[in-house]
Amino acid sequence: MKSKFSFLSIKTIPSLPWSSPKPLNFMPRIITVGFLVLGLVLFGVGEAVLIAAGIGVSPWTVLAQGVTNLTGWSIGFSTFVVSGSVLLLWIPLRQIPGIGTVLNVIIVAAVIDFTLHYLPITENDILQVLYAFAGVLVTGIGGGIYLAANLGAGPRDGLMTGLQRLSGAPIAWVRNGIEVSAVIAGWTLGGVVGVGTVLFAFLIGPSVALTFFVLNRLVAHRDLNS
Repeated sequence: MKSKFSFLSIKTIPSLPWSSPKPLNFMPRIITVGFLVLGLVLFGVGEAVLIAAGIGVSPWTVLAQGVTNLTGWSIGFSTFVVSGSVLLLWIPLRQIPGIGTVLNVIIVAAVIDFTLHYLPITENDILQVLYAFAGVLVTGIGGGIYLAANLGAGPRDGLMTGLQRLSGAPIAWVRNGIEVSAVIAGWTLGGVVGVGTVLFAFLIGPSVALTFFVLNRLVAHRDLNS
């Protein structure tokens, strides 16, 4: 009998009826772009909910804070430098960008800014933790949906898939390793770590893997034209 946590052993992104045959695709189907955008919107909403929780930002923002403390750069520029550095790591990992790589930056940022205007703020400790947990879960779901479109990943997700292919380890553990490493590096440089940061670092990998598992079970073998 399969374990209830068998999704944690998933090592590949599922190929779904709407998945692009290759990341660098300049003429994708409308349905493929639709799922890409849906995933990125959910990704942005999840990030916004985590921010609104007010108990810790994502690991990569902690790293950007650490870089700011070290260099005196703005948090925005530090984030840009960190993302650019991660993209450089794609070269030895032979990761291929696509329109999803570009749209990731544009859509996620726009959705975060838009969503934060409408999210209620709470100072209740329990609600803040639930808020952060929901944010991580929604981010993972969005990440799984947009990655399954196979139109190119964002910097962090591309690093995840590249390292997974190189190591052969399950996606959940590879992603957790990346996020924990970012937290440790950022905290060492003076970045601020909170409960939300820890939740993100340890739960984002399983959230993405669980989304892949569910998508594969529900739609992997269905014909969208039937």
